[in-house]
Amino acid sequence: MQPSLTRRGLVAGAGLAALPFAPGRAQGGPVIRLGVLSDFSGPYRDWSGPTTLACVQQAVAEAMAAHPGLRVEIVQADHQNKTDVGANTVRQWFDQRGVDAVVDANNSAVGLAVAGVAKEKDKVFLASGASTAALTGAQCTPNTVHWTYDTYMLAKATSQAMVKDGGDSWFFITADYAFGHMIESQATQFIAQAGGKVLGAVRYPFPQTTDFSAQLLQASSSGAKVLGLANAGTDTVNSVKQAQEFGLTKRGMKIALMLAYLTDIHTMGLPVAQGLRLTESFYWDLNDRTRAFWGRMKGKTGAFCPNQMNAGGYAATLHYLKACADMGMAQAKLSGRDTVARMKAMPTDDDCFGPGSIRADGRKMHPAYLFEVKRPEESKAPFDYYRLVATTPAEEAFRPLAEGGCVLA
Repeated sequence: MQPSLTRRGLVAGAGLAALPFAPGRAQGGPVIRLGVLSDFSGPYRDWSGPTTLACVQQAVAEAMAAHPGLRVEIVQADHQNKTDVGANTVRQWFDQRGVDAVVDANNSAVGLAVAGVAKEKDKVFLASGASTAALTGAQCTPNTVHWTYDTYMLAKATSQAMVKDGGDSWFFITADYAFGHMIESQATQFIAQAGGKVLGAVRYPFPQTTDFSAQLLQASSSGAKVLGLANAGTDTVNSVKQAQEFGLTKRGMKIALMLAYLTDIHTMGLPVAQGLRLTESFYWDLNDRTRAFWGRMKGKTGAFCPNQMNAGGYAATLHYLKACADMGMAQAKLSGRDTVARMKAMPTDDDCFGPGSIRADGRKMHPAYLFEVKRPEESKAPFDYYRLVATTPAEEAFRPLAEGGCVLA
């Protein structure tokens, strides 16, 4: 972890913990401790770590203002995109630092490991960036809530829309870890269901790869109409830029981003990203409530506007703290299972995702939105990048409860 980030996280945590001691508020009593586990130094840093931390801090401040007796502290750590680092960090948090809930874990392999430790220790895991649908499938636990999106939602919405638009032959470039494998597999199924076919795929080492020349040459020679990028973060940005340099789009090949964020589009720039289509569950300019959230976050997230992963960290934290306040902090700290059960029993509602619910398998339910990236001349303000193309209702966006293989269902 970078020392500067460590210091900032501890100072932020101390500041938030001090809020309950303002005049007129009761001192002492239980403290809810949150651990933000994310990428603070690697290929997903700009997409997750610092901005997700800022959004979690915002949720804590709002929850404490709404519930004067609530006392919360935050710690943070960098999982370095390594499963053992993530698992060992949260185990230490639970055993030695009194952490009650872990937020984010924006890596599918890390997320699955964290879910296992949280179940073992009877703590809470609020997954936002970990996208594998296995978290609410075969590896579901009563201690996990999966917010924001998952591989099923992303694969279904993006691939079926592309096939419907004429992109009926595909080639995948896939990051060689849990997320990449799952989203390629699920997209392949949806492509076939829609009448398309996958002509080939190539996997690359993650996170060591920066040059995608060899993979792009294979994609170009495949004759596929669509290049599916089953990766994320810096890899997605580099893949798109290099595909443009290779002239893939000029030769008529379309690019489907299986997981991308507003942050990616900002990094690419509209001249490169214009016309790309992608699925997200949050966009700052979607409605009055999302614009109000962005208004509260301005000046707190550096050069970036919150993306769906960051918004998920905010919303999951806010709902968790509402449940803690509802059942009492002392009771909430006793059992992560019981706290998650209370979260499921309470309707969700926040400015990022609007009203919703949490299913028995831990899946947070809300609509999914298919966006098209605007042309440069269409953008009227910073981060004004998307045009809404289609909305998929919550009950259609995510895998049916009976099909996931979750024992809780």
